[in-house]
Amino acid sequence: MLTLNETHDPQLKSWVSSANEPDTDFPIQNLPFGVFRRRQAAEGFRIGVAIGDQILDLRALRGAQVFDGGAQIGLDACQGNTLNALMAAGVDIWTTLRLALSRALREGSSLRPQLEPLLVPQSEAEYALPATIGDYTDFYASIHHATTVGKQFRPDNPLMPNYKWVPIGYHGRASSVVVSGESFPRPCGQLKPKDADQPSFGASQRLDYEAEMGIFIGPGNALGTRIDIDRTENHIFGMCILNDWSARDIQAWEYQPLGPFLAKSFASTISPWVVTLEALLPYRTAWERPAEDPQPLPYLTSERNKAEGAYDIQMEVLLTTDKSRSSQAEPARLSRTSFRHSYWNVAQMVAHHTVNGCNLQSGDLLGTGTQSGPTPEEAGSLLELTVGGQKPLELPWDEKRTFLADGDEVIMRAWCEKPGYVRIGFGEARGKVLPAQL
Repeated sequence: MLTLNETHDPQLKSWVSSANEPDTDFPIQNLPFGVFRRRQAAEGFRIGVAIGDQILDLRALRGAQVFDGGAQIGLDACQGNTLNALMAAGVDIWTTLRLALSRALREGSSLRPQLEPLLVPQSEAEYALPATIGDYTDFYASIHHATTVGKQFRPDNPLMPNYKWVPIGYHGRASSVVVSGESFPRPCGQLKPKDADQPSFGASQRLDYEAEMGIFIGPGNALGTRIDIDRTENHIFGMCILNDWSARDIQAWEYQPLGPFLAKSFASTISPWVVTLEALLPYRTAWERPAEDPQPLPYLTSERNKAEGAYDIQMEVLLTTDKSRSSQAEPARLSRTSFRHSYWNVAQMVAHHTVNGCNLQSGDLLGTGTQSGPTPEEAGSLLELTVGGQKPLELPWDEKRTFLADGDEVIMRAWCEKPGYVRIGFGEARGKVLPAQL
């Protein structure tokens, strides 16, 4: 069982001075993992840990031979160009390696002379996907999102009858998951406006984003077995930001009866840094279900999950456009919410995914579905913010948006903060829309 320990101590400081700045995403209490290389350098991608505005090169650290035991085993698992081996190594190795890194990076550490030459400025780095993603499942875990969207299509019955009983999900496309900073062309497909007699082919005109969190699986489960809700933390390596881009007009025509397909499979953007579940422990909070709603079936509930199953992760969405960037205007914030509002929590998603015997594997990615809060300004998509395109958003530089235009860049950020603890962040997930390739 993961528990609070010395790595969460808010008094800890690092000899990497930028890690001690109050607004950094990457203080010593965080230490997320990612895959990087020096930009324009003749070197392969490698695994690193973010600390302040720097990256500690774990491939080089292994060569320094400064760790032993479980920490060295963890470094051995970090010699490839993906996190899959480390994810598969298990929670004991993760926690041992994280503790060793924390001690090595603290003020006064005797290892500073060996580690300081192994730092790479984040400003000089480029990133790859953290893991080879074998499978990607996207859930629909926000009741506020599901209700608001449902009202647009089914005003008298916005929620399907199973929603409050079962975590709804669909099998997404792993091959089109990309890392922050990559652009993609506007998707094309079949479109059928309400007043048209038949569909036509063309570029999506209702391109949207979806603000989600991503969950990376560590050790999997064997086919035919299930993961108990109170053991899910042994199978979850960490979390990232996820933007599940959506072509709403393609989606409206294709989604019945089998659900999303081409409207979702063209791109999904994730942040490069994976924040471990251990780093998130201080920000766990009680998971609550309204008393008047159906309560979860036994495999989806436990006293522990009720007490600390939710995570208070702040999420925000920002937008830049060709016009705003040309005038050097600050990005416009479109919304802000918290993951604590999710109707289904992380442990429930993992437990439900495996209850039929489905085998998860190291590096599998689960999306939480669009995370929207209870108020309109907490909506996690343009579909909600603009009421299906009926109420355009006014941007600060005299532009309007109902859906995304070519050249628009969506920036998603996430972080945790709590009195008595140091703020930790996830970095950001950026993606820009390019013109369609008709």
